[in-house]
Amino acid sequence: MHRITIHALACNVLALLGSQALAAAELGTQTVATGLEPPWALAFLPDGRYLVTERPGRMRIVEAGGRLNAPLKGLPAIAAAGQGGLLDVVLDSDFASNRQLYFCFSEPGQGADRGKNSTAMAKARLSADASALENVQILFSQRPKIDSALHFGCRIVERKVNGQPDGSLFLSLGERYKAMQEAQNLQTHLGKIVRVNKDGSVPRDNPFAGRPDALAEIWSYGHRNSQGAALGPDDELWMTEHGPQGGDELNRIEPGKNYGWPVITYGANYGGGKIGAGITEKTGMEQPRHYWVPSIATSGLAYLSSERYGVAWKGSFITGALKTMQLQRLQIADGRVTATEVLLPRLGQRVRDVRQGPDGLLYLLTDSSNGQLMRVLATP
Repeated sequence: MHRITIHALACNVLALLGSQALAAAELGTQTVATGLEPPWALAFLPDGRYLVTERPGRMRIVEAGGRLNAPLKGLPAIAAAGQGGLLDVVLDSDFASNRQLYFCFSEPGQGADRGKNSTAMAKARLSADASALENVQILFSQRPKIDSALHFGCRIVERKVNGQPDGSLFLSLGERYKAMQEAQNLQTHLGKIVRVNKDGSVPRDNPFAGRPDALAEIWSYGHRNSQGAALGPDDELWMTEHGPQGGDELNRIEPGKNYGWPVITYGANYGGGKIGAGITEKTGMEQPRHYWVPSIATSGLAYLSSERYGVAWKGSFITGALKTMQLQRLQIADGRVTATEVLLPRLGQRVRDVRQGPDGLLYLLTDSSNGQLMRVLATP
């Protein structure tokens, strides 16, 4: 049996928009695996094993009992420095039959772009013996490449319509920190959410497809650095993104919309001072569904569709927090956040990813040189 550490649920529940306080509960964490360096993303294989990425450029399978297998062979060249490296991974909705998966990473530049990098997304097939990636194909490369080790974004979500995959993928792209103003420029991929088909082509119904003044892959813009993404009720795309000093956001992403960065923000410059004009609202720019001041450093986002933690939690979003080393639950009603609740306040580890597993339980990856894969348990 794995050692179980019990963490009391935080007593300080923030009630928003006049909602009632949420019921307290007890949660426990069960360590599934240790020794990950540092892990970034998690996927669940049909046979009960786990697929985990490590930022230095390794993808490996974790056995159900916690043993770490050797890194998979076949990954492309990866610019693993700063915040960059091997980042998100998701399985194709038909993985059980086609063994296809998608991953994103910081891609090193070549030729005139040598020394620069950008976020890229690839697809591959997991070999029959699960030792290597085969038929690796780059589906998308962010343009332009930048000399920066920051703000790659890099969360992938397979789009659904009426509950069924539509053959396309969303990918979040950071503005690379040095080029924050480019988040408002529709002729670059910096600070955008893009949508491409599984063969890398551009869906004809993308909001900017056919416009000469915009890149056709763009789905939404005005983003800073999104490291959490999940489909919510009715298949809408929701994302969390890092603010600077304050101003982390939860956004519901709609096609063609402008989410404001860096023109509007609830954050401030590191060390103090206004960003731009220091405004939080502007006509034509979307307001976040929730924001955090001070920052909790959101990373990883899961939509809880199960009742493993009680009926009241079903339909909530769960976000990880790097800075405050905890989870937060966001209760949603009619597209609005009606309350938040701090979970695992004494976890003491940075949470990089949060996923709901096939068993309906939440799973975490902690961000350290001895990172852990954890299962979150509801205790009697």
